[in-house]
Amino acid sequence: MTSRFALLALLAATGAFAAPVPYTPPTVGSGNTAIADPGVARPATTPCRVRLFTDQPFADFSPKFFSYAPPAACPGPWQKVVLEADYSIEAGRQFDRTATLWIGGVNIYFGTTAEPSATVARAWRIERDLTEYSALLRSASTGRAELGNLVNSTYTSTLFGTAELAFYPAPSEGEQPSASKSADVVLPLSGSPTGGTVALFDPSAELAATFVLPTNIEKAFFDVVLQHQGANDEFWYTCVPNNLTGALQSCAGTAFREGQLSIDGQPAGVVPIFPWIFTGGIDPYFWRPIPAPQALNFVPYRVDVTPFAGVLSDGQPHRFAINVTNNSQYFQTTATLLLYLDHDATQVTGEVTENTIGTPAPVVTPALTTAPDGTVSGTVSTTSSRRFVLSGWAMTSHGRVETEISQQIEFSNAQQFVSPTSAPVAFVQNITQSTDVLSSTKVRGGDHARESTTRMSWPLEVDLSIPPAASFTQVGRISQAYYRLDSDGDKRRVVSNSGQWADTYPTKVGQSGSQRYFSSGPDGHCYSRALTAAGGLLTAIVDGAGCDDR
Repeated sequence: MTSRFALLALLAATGAFAAPVPYTPPTVGSGNTAIADPGVARPATTPCRVRLFTDQPFADFSPKFFSYAPPAACPGPWQKVVLEADYSIEAGRQFDRTATLWIGGVNIYFGTTAEPSATVARAWRIERDLTEYSALLRSASTGRAELGNLVNSTYTSTLFGTAELAFYPAPSEGEQPSASKSADVVLPLSGSPTGGTVALFDPSAELAATFVLPTNIEKAFFDVVLQHQGANDEFWYTCVPNNLTGALQSCAGTAFREGQLSIDGQPAGVVPIFPWIFTGGIDPYFWRPIPAPQALNFVPYRVDVTPFAGVLSDGQPHRFAINVTNNSQYFQTTATLLLYLDHDATQVTGEVTENTIGTPAPVVTPALTTAPDGTVSGTVSTTSSRRFVLSGWAMTSHGRVETEISQQIEFSNAQQFVSPTSAPVAFVQNITQSTDVLSSTKVRGGDHARESTTRMSWPLEVDLSIPPAASFTQVGRISQAYYRLDSDGDKRRVVSNSGQWADTYPTKVGQSGSQRYFSSGPDGHCYSRALTAAGGLLTAIVDGAGCDDR
């Protein structure tokens, strides 16, 4: 990690007694961490709650194990299952840390933590809808919480966590429970029987597992998290070709990373990587009090492998593997396989009829010049365009079902540099990046036919300059967003999560941040919240804007 991306706030250690900080909703004037994201929508029924752990301190790198058992008072099926977790960090000095939760080896939460300041402790709440994972939660198993953290005379802040599951019983007789949305089988790709991520240190390294699966699979999906870490991968969107790292004072591996999923060695899916920015990233003051999109609660990327359903139902072992193109150092990874079964059949047969996924072929185009004083300036552009089809059929109890998945993935990263050597010239690195995904799924045959589409767009802009001065100063601006539109017939769901941040490090001149989260669904539900901050304090909360004219 080059020096300008290894910035830490210079915080004074405090001698405060380690204790969890209670979570409170965002309040204008507060310096506590604030996010605009909504909680998970809940049914009207009263939930049964299962506490996983309470005020668990995290001050070392050992996993914290707990026992899980389903709620005796709510035996299921459940209308909805929601994970609720409150994390906090005491005031002091500490890095951002990675937090994960596991039950039965399956990942149920993945995110990072907020960094504290010398005087401000932080507390935040995360929620995740686990309804599709209900099959995992029907039996007792071992749970695992991981939040590796170093506490000593320099890094003084202990992290704490409390987590529980809320189980919502099915509605009254005659109403349709949403428990039908849950998968029949939930299987982990993780580091051990109790969970844990798998670290991938180069492009050939794999997150892999082999399973003998049920013989009546009708649909299959992968939920994947590829968390970028290390000197060359945490800020992969700032990287350049290996031969330019010295001249441009940047990281290696090019500005392109992408996950590749295979089944029995055959390409089976692509995992574009969202450029998460953690709360210690680039400039820690950016994210006080509003963190970047998804920084505290990653959204897994889902890969539909239903065209393989007939093949996976043959009763033979099948190997699933994920690797990361241009992985330089390193990725923490996990994935979950979700299977939906044909309950009226003991054997499903079928085959993959078309697979044009292939391998990625990013194009890197440097356009650089070197001045007489040694200053290198110009642009480095990296692009990738993927278009492929994956289709297959499965013979089920309701006839032959054909599934065709068409996907288009467009990636672009353009970086503008001014990189001086010893000349009194400002260093400049301005980045404009976009990832656009268009997925179309067509299902024909059996007792139903449908066509659905998903569009996602992940724009990122990073503008950084370091003026020539006796003491280090960095002027920065970032904008980032996650947009998603799902269309299924006349049903449309929209998610928009975007924000902008600015700061001059370390003086905090012009420090500001903002986030807006908007979502709407076919049921008429609309959610909108906008947050703004300046000088490390929340300055405004606006709810509902845009819901009347969406």
